[in-house]
Amino acid sequence: MVIQAEEDGYPHHWEADVVLRDGATAHLRPIAASDADAVQSFHQGQSEQSIYLRFFTYRSTLTEKELRRFTQVDYRNRVAFVITVAGAIIGIGRYDRLADPKLAEVAFNISDAHQGRGLGSILLEHLAAAARENGVSRFTAEVLPENRKMLTVFAEAGYEVSRHFDDGVVSLSFDIDPTERSLEVMASREHRAEARSIEGLLSPSSIAVIGSGRLAEQLLDHLRSGGYRGAIARDLAQPVDLAVIAVPKAEVSAVIAECGRAGVKGVVVLTSGFADDGDTGLALQRELVLQAREQGMRLIGPASLGVVNTKISLNASLAAGMPARGNLGLFSQSAAIGVSLYTATARRGLGVSTAVSAGSRADISGNDLLQYWEDDADTAVCAMYFESIGNPRKFSRLARRLARSKPVIVAKSDTLGLQLPPGHAVRTTQAPAGALDAMLRQAGTIRVKNIDELANIAQITVSQALPAGRGLSVFSNSLALARVVADAAAQTGLIVVETVADLAHQEEPAEALSSLRERLLSTLHRSDVHSVIATLMPVRGLDLEALGVDSVAEVLAQCARETGKPVIAAFSGILDPTITVEGLMKTAHGELPSFSGPGSAISALAAVVRYAEWLRRDQGTFDPPESIDPEAAHDFLERLLEHVEGAELKTLDASQAQQLLSYYGISVLPSATFRSDREAVAAAGRLGWPVALKSFDPALRHRLDLGGVRLNIPDAATLKREIAQMRQSLKAVGSSELEVQSMAPLGQACILRAIEDPLLGPVVSFGMAGDAVNLLDDWAHRVPPLSTSDVAELVRAPRAAAKLFGYQGLPAVKIAALEELVSRLAVLKDEHPEIALIEFNPVLAGAEGCTVLSVTVQLGNAAQRTDSARRALA
Repeated sequence: MVIQAEEDGYPHHWEADVVLRDGATAHLRPIAASDADAVQSFHQGQSEQSIYLRFFTYRSTLTEKELRRFTQVDYRNRVAFVITVAGAIIGIGRYDRLADPKLAEVAFNISDAHQGRGLGSILLEHLAAAARENGVSRFTAEVLPENRKMLTVFAEAGYEVSRHFDDGVVSLSFDIDPTERSLEVMASREHRAEARSIEGLLSPSSIAVIGSGRLAEQLLDHLRSGGYRGAIARDLAQPVDLAVIAVPKAEVSAVIAECGRAGVKGVVVLTSGFADDGDTGLALQRELVLQAREQGMRLIGPASLGVVNTKISLNASLAAGMPARGNLGLFSQSAAIGVSLYTATARRGLGVSTAVSAGSRADISGNDLLQYWEDDADTAVCAMYFESIGNPRKFSRLARRLARSKPVIVAKSDTLGLQLPPGHAVRTTQAPAGALDAMLRQAGTIRVKNIDELANIAQITVSQALPAGRGLSVFSNSLALARVVADAAAQTGLIVVETVADLAHQEEPAEALSSLRERLLSTLHRSDVHSVIATLMPVRGLDLEALGVDSVAEVLAQCARETGKPVIAAFSGILDPTITVEGLMKTAHGELPSFSGPGSAISALAAVVRYAEWLRRDQGTFDPPESIDPEAAHDFLERLLEHVEGAELKTLDASQAQQLLSYYGISVLPSATFRSDREAVAAAGRLGWPVALKSFDPALRHRLDLGGVRLNIPDAATLKREIAQMRQSLKAVGSSELEVQSMAPLGQACILRAIEDPLLGPVVSFGMAGDAVNLLDDWAHRVPPLSTSDVAELVRAPRAAAKLFGYQGLPAVKIAALEELVSRLAVLKDEHPEIALIEFNPVLAGAEGCTVLSVTVQLGNAAQRTDSARRALA
């Protein structure tokens, strides 16, 4: 249903497509007056029992007065949502504000035919989000004791629910601010639903191929030759789980409509020419997604290469040949990248569990695959190539969870987030350079630059145990080569604890292999050796040509298996094209990752070691700082933004900024501007001598070296003299406004900055003030929420951060105070998207604590974050 623009105040941003418990989709939107007939039909389709449980009495129809009350709401004091499938209402949820403006009564009505699909919990999440937006902080509800399903919805929502039984009714009451438990419940439900929706796409029991051209014929051939055992149809005469669409662009919409009527669970669209065809094509693509979701279907594509699931011999893709079965999951976007990724992994002999090409990523995205792979026992390593990323906050959350159990390798283009790729409808970033990469590292992903690096790392992670440390033994039959490899490994951060290059020269191959095995096992049994790179050449001694590469690989794989430590082979100098030395080598003792040169092996191993270190580190906690008042801050910001419109930004004055920061336990060193010497002396008296004198010019106010700051002014006479001298010296740059400020304890000057980015959401940045950030761009970035470990890493990440820890004999700063300030700023920014920019410049970090000398705050219209406390598809 399309809501007409003339419906005053209709909150379009509350609309959402949602995934139900069984993996199907539905549309959630605010109710409208035009829904009266649909609400009546919904009511009349309910059983007597359901009507009684909702209204505490039975009524066969709703009166005109009741329909007006239920459908004509103000979207503030009275809010209602409907969930629809194919235009029909299947669930209704509402709240009505009570006399206490912070309280609202909530009620639900779920279709008998759709109970058990999670509609109640979804409606509760969206009602709570709307209520918080409108200043409601607590819900109440009255439920009959026999209405166990609705009582379960409230009990399992993750809120602290109080109950009271009186006069045959259970009265419930609970705060609706997101709690750690409620967010966990929401994430768990979202995970199960989205994983199930992907499961339905990748494990269909029947498939229809819709189309008559070359693409359709190729797809049919690949399905049959791949050994797919399910039913394959050429039309929708019989019910099918999955439809693969390869028809001309003009026919796609009609085919999707037909799929919806036929009860198809999901569609893969191979047809291209939508979002890459300008605004018109993008609008058509969005219509396809809305059309599919409204019918309860998920959609892969358009411009998809297809999907693969080797467990069921499913090759519903345009990639020729079924990949070998394995434990590597693949995700790509455009068909061209999908082919390249498929080729790179196949060339290295990597077995695949599932592969999905999302094409233009109109619906199914990498986030959906993360949800699926987390529970998929057949996938041990996840590899993804991103050309665009639609919801990085959600990706960060999901990847961080998945990376705790499975390596997540991510390749992205260098321009990801900076420009719009062809055929992709996504936001671009305004965040500082490096922020997106920092988010990927923060999430625990193994970040690579290209497909070859991705495949190199994948062949180690799918076949070898993770190294327990950085200790490396370089094993070679060439001393010169061993030295080169050892030097290169040390440059990546690996610690070369042993170099073995004196392999025994044996006349007989069996003796040579036995000697190799003994020496390698002796090396691997050392406690300080965590991995081995065996870089071997066809030279005298351990002659690869005489022994055979396969025989050497058997020994290496056997030693790795016996010790549980990774062994990587690099066979250099092999000219015979019939001998394979690049990729996974299959042996009787398992698979051995092999490279044609040591350089790629070293880089790949170093990346795996860094991931293993991330796994072992303390992940920290997400405990909020003490003594903060987010609700008061929200009300204060709402008043300040009352007259801010469009893209306008409002810069807070000093008192307003201090008031906002006070709600989060942050204070700014007092200062005062002045117009005359008399005002300056009076202000200094109030602040307390000695004082500092500063230019108010943003470029000068922190620069002692440029004459913009005078310190330790002890009395009125000195202050007047300094004012005159400063005004004279700054006359050339046109700066005349000055301020006095209390003197701060000595410390290292730092900068803390937080912004609201269109792509990433909140971004917190930290650096050492001065040339480190101004000239060298020596910043560190993180995306909230920040754990205690994230905060600790952030303040240590810039190269110049060494100044905080006793640099050149200076005393170390009180790092715990700096970390607490970062934590408070991160929570403040995370909870308030209406803060466009907040900057502390400088912060003096000293031996006793931290002092914020100056703050800049800019407000704007609040962004609708893409990963909030309500489940919704992008």
